[in-house]
This record gives sequence, structure tokens and C-alpha cells, in this order.
Amino acid sequence: MAVQPIRPFTDPVLRTVSEPVTTFDRALRALVKSLQATMRAGRGRAGLAAPQIGVPLRVVVYELDGKSGHLVNPRLELSERKIVADEACLSAPGRWWPLERSYMVTARGRDMFGKPATVRALGVLARVLQHEADHLDGTLFVDHLPEEERERFLASIP
Repeated sequence: MAVQPIRPFTDPVLRTVSEPVTTFDRALRALVKSLQATMRAGRGRAGLAAPQIGVPLRVVVYELDGKSGHLVNPRLELSERKIVADEACLSAPGRWWPLERSYMVTARGRDMFGKPATVRALGVLARVLQHEADHLDGTLFVDHLPEEERERFLASIP
């Protein structure tokens, strides 16, 4: 599968709410494989959402600590327990910022064949799933920061 360029933080597609997937066909399977190839093409990549390669569909892929997969039309159930840790985005490479997220998530959706899929995740993988699901709603991780910190982060992007 072809590795795709990752859209920068300033690309308007990252602010678009993605459409739900309604057809589980060869094109969807190709998209999932392309997302996986793109995610794996660089070091330190743990997740990727379809909007980050310019496709406004509700599809995410993840790979961390030997756990990998994808979710189509994911819905997240978040734990009340929160944790603050550094977070980054492939659309703003090389920049990290501390952000509070739920420590545990249960993500439910479908696989590329339309079969139900559930992922239970703790810690960093839970953060990755939350981050990628945000992309599907046109939300960037800096949107969760206090205004002053968000402005400092955005000012650091060329």
C-alpha cells in the first residue's frame, strides 16, 4: 500500500468532522492498509486517523507495544481517572505538550469487514485512541489546552 503524506496542523481537512463509513468494501480495506503503511513509515508513530491523510472518513489505526489494529466508526467510553502526559501529533511533528486524558478507554466500532470490534486500552494506548478519535471530530489536541498554552503551542508551528 502507498504511504501517504500527512497533512499539517494548518490543513483545513483536520478541522472537518469526518463522515461515518457506511460501505465496507475494497476501497475501505485499501484505506485501512494505506493508513497502516503511512503510520509505520516513520519512527515513534502510534496512531493515525484518516483525516490526517486527507480522507474525511471515521477510520483510525493504531500500533503500540505489540497491540495493533484499526477501528471504523469508533465510539469511546472514557474512564473517570485522568492522567497528564506529553502528547504529540504527526500533523505537528517534533512538538510535545502535556495534556490531561482519561487513563482507560473502551473503544467500540467495526473492523474493515464490518464486524464488531472492541479495544480496551490503558495508558499510552488509551491516549492514542482518544487523540485519533478527536481527529475524526475535527478536534486537534491543542483544543483541549487552556487558551494561553494553546496560543504558545500554535505560535511554535512554522
